[in-house]
Amino acid sequence: MTTTAATASSSHHLSPAFPGRAPWGTAGKLRAWQQGAMERYIQEQPRDFLAVATPGAGKTTFALTLASWLLHHHVVQQVTVVAPTEHLKKQWAEAAARIGIKLDPEYSAGPLSKEYQGVAVTYAGVGVRPMLHRNRSEQRKTLVILDEIHHAGDSKSWGEACLEAFEPATRRLALTGTPFRSDTNPIPFVTYEEGNDGIRRSSADYTYGYGSALGDGVVRPVIFLSYSGNMRWRTKAGDEIAARLGEPMTKDAVSQAWRTALDPRGEWMPSVLRAADQRLTEVRKGIPDAGALVIASDQDSARAYAKLIREITGTKATLVLSDDTGASNRIDEFSHGDDRWMVAVRMVSEGVDVPRLAVGVYATTISTPLFFAQAVGRFVRSRRRGETASVFLPTVPDLLGFANEMEVERDHVLDKPKKEGEEDPYAESEKEMDEANKEQDEDTGEQEQFSFEALESEAVFDRVLYDGAEFGMQAHPGSAEEQDYLGIPGLLEPDQVQMLLQKRQARQIAHSRKKPDEEADLLELPAERRPVVSHKEMLELRKQLNTMVGAYVHQSGKPHGVIHTELRRVCGGPPSAEATAGQLRQRIAKVQEWATRMR
Repeated sequence: MTTTAATASSSHHLSPAFPGRAPWGTAGKLRAWQQGAMERYIQEQPRDFLAVATPGAGKTTFALTLASWLLHHHVVQQVTVVAPTEHLKKQWAEAAARIGIKLDPEYSAGPLSKEYQGVAVTYAGVGVRPMLHRNRSEQRKTLVILDEIHHAGDSKSWGEACLEAFEPATRRLALTGTPFRSDTNPIPFVTYEEGNDGIRRSSADYTYGYGSALGDGVVRPVIFLSYSGNMRWRTKAGDEIAARLGEPMTKDAVSQAWRTALDPRGEWMPSVLRAADQRLTEVRKGIPDAGALVIASDQDSARAYAKLIREITGTKATLVLSDDTGASNRIDEFSHGDDRWMVAVRMVSEGVDVPRLAVGVYATTISTPLFFAQAVGRFVRSRRRGETASVFLPTVPDLLGFANEMEVERDHVLDKPKKEGEEDPYAESEKEMDEANKEQDEDTGEQEQFSFEALESEAVFDRVLYDGAEFGMQAHPGSAEEQDYLGIPGLLEPDQVQMLLQKRQARQIAHSRKKPDEEADLLELPAERRPVVSHKEMLELRKQLNTMVGAYVHQSGKPHGVIHTELRRVCGGPPSAEATAGQLRQRIAKVQEWATRMR
């Protein structure tokens, strides 16, 4: 049988009603990437296959099409789907049923009823009873579909359980939208290849990234709207600190300013929710059933945000607090209804399919690239050409960096080089990664680590990020300048979005130039001239200063501490660990000047 004929037969016996089979509702065709992945698989017939496809591209469709083909050709006799959450395993069972594959999402032990062709379970479930699933894999030829395979690296026990349970499986299909992780736990059944730099990285058998999907019209272009503003909080020591979100500062100060912004009792969150609701109203002119989602850090914040939405809009928000049956039903009801708002704690950040979500508010302090990509993935699933997605963010360097790198394809790195004495740039995200993967909404103790009291916050429209470029000038909430960006039509082609944003910024700059100086109360610079300095860049600046001071120690004979004190006296500002990027650069320039004079 030829590859083309084999692939044609793979879709021949699928129901035309199978969702997402065709990009824009045409029956009988897979999307080009799904077809390409099928052809590669059928040609190579591998035991293990890793497919990396951006969230919203249709991984479920590809996997079930392949499962159908393998069952139809008697390569396998049963299917086991492993998913991250209870809700997702039910979602898989429902999708499989629509093409005639019956999976039991409630299976726990014992013989499987003859009406089913397999089971849908969670990684946690496999972790509890790996031998049960090993016995099932040994008894009948089994295809195992490992959805969001990176979860098998969440803990050593889960990874070992998956290896134990599915080592005898006839075929293993691993799926992920985000193969990269912050840690170096190897992911089961994933091949790692060593590069020229000696670092091992995950190797996918088929990759379909966000950039390719955007070009094919399979996913929506994402417009990020970033908000800064002045924050004031009290530290554990009782000191009151004021800072502007987005200004260069220490990691702890960024964390505390960020948490102050997200405090529902301040003015930042109500202003951003009001702006997001206005954006939703505009998007609904082109997408009548468009919905919005707030991703919250914890249950208390989620309840408070839902209350704010009720006060702002006059309508109730759907509240999803934990991964239980009731929460799953609420997600389904929201998905099939036309309510405007949903507020959730983490669980809607990955895999949950609510295609009408088009506006998002990122109201959590989790700052790993994996969690961010999965969160944004909830808004990119396109149902027809021209739909756009809008995500509201605090002006935090890490988040803006992720937003600007939406089209970058990453692999899971198994080795992370660390030079002697060098701070590990990945270390800070390890705890956050664990946090992001928790399914419960328990008190995490984070408050103990950064004990502080949020006192005051205000929001300022900061910039728009799109396709790696930045647009806009700072503006007050409710101003004509902000409304210009909130009013961008919800139905646009990607190149039209770029053109409109350029026009909006040009108009804003022209309008700003006509203002008298006394009216220019905000930093009136275009976004691309207001770079946000990341933790990594701050680390580099501190290292550069220490290197320069070290060189000057040998030249002048003075101790390190004396030179640092003199730099603070001459240039002003706090110790290096708390200094801003501008202060560090000023000190670097000053010590260079001193060194030049001594030559």
